[in-house]
Amino acid sequence: MSERVASAIWRVRPELILALDERLGPPVDSYVNGSQTWLTDDGPGDATLEWRLHPVAGYRIPRGLSHYDVWEQVVAELSAGADPDTLALGGERRPLTDLWDGLECFPAYGDDVEPANLASAATEALGLPPDVAGLVDHRSVGDAWEQAAGTVSIIDLLEQQLRT
Repeated sequence: MSERVASAIWRVRPELILALDERLGPPVDSYVNGSQTWLTDDGPGDATLEWRLHPVAGYRIPRGLSHYDVWEQVVAELSAGADPDTLALGGERRPLTDLWDGLECFPAYGDDVEPANLASAATEALGLPPDVAGLVDHRSVGDAWEQAAGTVSIIDLLEQQLRT
């Protein structure tokens, strides 16, 4: 039996990255797989929300950077007005869309939150409404991602569930 949880997603774009930086600050954790994570205590019913910027399928760290440096370099480039299609990251130029597919927000500790309430709280916290919100089965998404050895998009898998 699957457990479905409320989730909201945004496709990656420069204004999303800048809103994350302005509203949530630096990530609380950065992962080798490209994920960036924030936790906030402003969810419905005082739920802690997890905000996870998901990497593209087959993500690789830009040459010359560590996984801790990527976020700061991208924010610095976008804040300086750099073209999001040719960001200078370490020893190479990469488009923003070659790093992350999108952002997901969900109750961090399994709190029972209605999707509409999550979307409203997330919009207030981030200043941008999600592209789509609803219920997802994280286990099936994680299983599919692991089975494909990271060569599928987590955001695509989430969006497929949210739009059906």
